[in-house]
Amino acid sequence: MPNYRLLLGCAATLSFTVALAAQPAPATKPAKPAHSTEAASKAVSPNVEKEAAPKSPAPPKEPAISFNSVHVDGPYIAMTFDDGPSAALTPKLLDLLAARHIKATFFVIGENVAEHPEIVARAAREGHEIANHSWSHPNLGKMSQEGVRSQVQRTDDAIKSAIGKSPTLLRPPYGSITEREKRWIHDEFGYDIILWDVDPLDWKRPGPAVVRNRILKETRPGSIVLSHDIHPGTVEAMPSTFDELEAKGFKFVTVSELIDMATPETPHPKAEAAEKTATKVAPSAVPASSPGD
Repeated sequence: MPNYRLLLGCAATLSFTVALAAQPAPATKPAKPAHSTEAASKAVSPNVEKEAAPKSPAPPKEPAISFNSVHVDGPYIAMTFDDGPSAALTPKLLDLLAARHIKATFFVIGENVAEHPEIVARAAREGHEIANHSWSHPNLGKMSQEGVRSQVQRTDDAIKSAIGKSPTLLRPPYGSITEREKRWIHDEFGYDIILWDVDPLDWKRPGPAVVRNRILKETRPGSIVLSHDIHPGTVEAMPSTFDELEAKGFKFVTVSELIDMATPETPHPKAEAAEKTATKVAPSAVPASSPGD
């Protein structure tokens, strides 16, 4: 009997072992190829693979034809006088300039040139620049092209008759001129358009001390200073104005000489970034109109 039980136990153990061996092994996940991830990361769409087209060089910047001031290396400024010549005042101003060896620019009215060509001739002879300020001081920005052309041409002719050559600069009365007018006047007459960045408002006749102090406060290297040689207070202010500007280290040149000294401005990084992100471009600044400009 014991032998029978032992035999029966062995048989059961053998059956269990065979059944266990017959079960299928669990499926194993196939190994990922070693380079599949690297290959996937290197796969790029055909559009991205294309090399970026080389940037074409920026077109050269057109030379400026209009100036409120000039960026220069050095303490150079241009004193300018409008609306003359005046028979009573312009010769006095020329005497003051000659005594200090200062050269200025006179933006003259054509009908005044026709009346006093000898004063304009003297100014040119003494090294001052003579420039066009229209024939009768109208608002050019509100005139027809033919009307503007007549104002400019008649004054050009009067200046040429007085000094033997045509001017190269135009200051529009009141600073009023359109962008289109600037372009065609430059193309037709060869003029640069000259405005200003220092205005003592001397046409309001605030008195010599006020005129002087405003000019001294606002003038910077490269400034184009506006004033008028038809107002007694302006001419009276000039001796101390010239002397104090000179004491500050400023040197006087004509407008054309100032433009010839122009140097490129190096934009400040912050200003350059602001310019790139600006969404609206402001129109070019035009000085506020003044009855005496």
